[in-house]
Amino acid sequence: MAEVQVGGSSWRNIEVGRVLKLESGSLAVIVEIIDHKRALVDGPSSDPRLATPRSEVSFANTLLTPLFIEKLPRGARSGAVKKAWETAGIDSKWAETNWAKKQLKQERRKALSDFDRFKVMRLKKQRRFEENKALVKVKASA
Repeated sequence: MAEVQVGGSSWRNIEVGRVLKLESGSLAVIVEIIDHKRALVDGPSSDPRLATPRSEVSFANTLLTPLFIEKLPRGARSGAVKKAWETAGIDSKWAETNWAKKQLKQERRKALSDFDRFKVMRLKKQRRFEENKALVKVKASA
């Protein structure tokens, strides 16, 4: 008989060292698990928009990310967390994720003026025209 191993994915475990995205849009790493609903987190990001002071958060107000800091000791102080954060390169890894790119795109769009939105509309129309022209050319040759 074949041996069957049953186990869950370790991708989304709540554990010390897991990086969280908080409701505010900032990042933090789990330093200590308080109980099944709360954790102590610290987010020493170099980007002030992503930085989080050491605090207690509810898991209901967070989202788990695939980022993880290896071998972070339980209850690590802020200095040790900052060093581990920089060693793991969490800021650069976060910037490469689609999540961060989408968030940046939304922030840029929110900051557009009326004239900028008009220019975006014109560029979209121009792109659509060029795509349709190329499509007609391909259909005609087929």
